[in-house]
Amino acid sequence: MEFRTLGGSGISVSHLTLGAMMFGSIGNADLDACRAIVHRALDAGITTINTADGYSAGESETVIGRALEGGRRDEVVLTVKTGVSPDGNPNHGGGSRRFLTSAIEGSLRRLRTDRIDVYELGVPDPHTDLDETLAALTDLVRAGKVRSFGTSKMPPSRMVEARSIAERRGHGVFRVAEEPYSMLNRAVEYDLLPTARRLGIGVLAFGALSGGWLSGRYRSGRDAGAPGSAVRARGGRMDADSAENAAKFRAADALGALADEAGLTLPQLAIAFVAQHPAVSSVVIGPRTMEQLEGCLAAEHVTLSPEVLDRIDEIVPAGVSITVRDTMWAIGSDGLDARHRRRSMR
Repeated sequence: MEFRTLGGSGISVSHLTLGAMMFGSIGNADLDACRAIVHRALDAGITTINTADGYSAGESETVIGRALEGGRRDEVVLTVKTGVSPDGNPNHGGGSRRFLTSAIEGSLRRLRTDRIDVYELGVPDPHTDLDETLAALTDLVRAGKVRSFGTSKMPPSRMVEARSIAERRGHGVFRVAEEPYSMLNRAVEYDLLPTARRLGIGVLAFGALSGGWLSGRYRSGRDAGAPGSAVRARGGRMDADSAENAAKFRAADALGALADEAGLTLPQLAIAFVAQHPAVSSVVIGPRTMEQLEGCLAAEHVTLSPEVLDRIDEIVPAGVSITVRDTMWAIGSDGLDARHRRRSMR
């Protein structure tokens, strides 16, 4: 397994990260099977695990904590997101000192560890000053509960603002950005990835399979069937027949044909594409089953030729996202929501 440095943190990570969003009731409710997936990933050389306190109401963290018993905790780099309120109560989420100092204790308990390697603000909090958030995260580092910290779904302008505040106020800085990136969702190439490289921020790229669109199921003449998990079925986003998804279906079909020509599966092509960007430290894979994990592991040694990369650019141009909301930048950043960009409000 290849290792890369996570930005300027000094932390080395495997170029594939095991994402644990599917561990628990929203994905795979068989917790023993989930633990087996963790062990197989570790045995395959993956040393980085990504989870969040909100995944299946903490079940994901519990699974990982138990899977790492017996001395395996020191083998891995744990990256954990927080900040999403499970019940809509603003004090049960966000980036306030009040919430962060409480949330860290729950994660440490469920993960059965005394420290988290990378603690991430999972969604930007428009109601809390970045100075407050950075100060609280810096104090968690000083207390030894966190080794480094980062953010997720944060647009590049806010990343630059956060760096300026940290330098003025003497806080620690965001060393990690966890962002969605795929062959169908390339907007991060335009500004975020270059900005992260300049600031020494390591990128954990998630969504390489674009929420299942690049799993290989969405091909002409093939019945995609129902989504395999409840979270994939929400909101009809996996409906290949909807007008909104027509362009996404055509691109996924063309990319699948390209993968066939290259002698690869579509997931292999998708993961290798994201991993090959120089700003990406690690690609987060989120398997729900052991079969899905094995499919992702098969991309480990795949390097795409310039010719294949050029063909991908012909299907989805660099810097373009077919569906804008896939960038997720409007989540927690009110100014990027379409309603707030209008010249007049009705």
